[in-house]
Amino acid sequence: MKKGIHPKYVRSRIVCLCGNVIETRSTVPEIRVEICSNCHPYFTGKQKIVDTAGRVERFRKKYGLKEKPEDSES
Repeated sequence: MKKGIHPKYVRSRIVCLCGNVIETRSTVPEIRVEICSNCHPYFTGKQKIVDTAGRVERFRKKYGLKEKPEDSES
């Protein structure tokens, strides 16, 4: 291996928007991410609908769908 051309491999922190911090090693000291295994729907089993610019509301209006109540008792 040539000397002086490889970046330093240092301790690194991965910080998620949800507040989760993961300690690892990388060439970058800190990495900021929007989603991690702590808050991703695939791992948590919870689905979040993110409404960007009213898309969900327009879809429901177009097809005549009403919003489902979260905790409705039958």
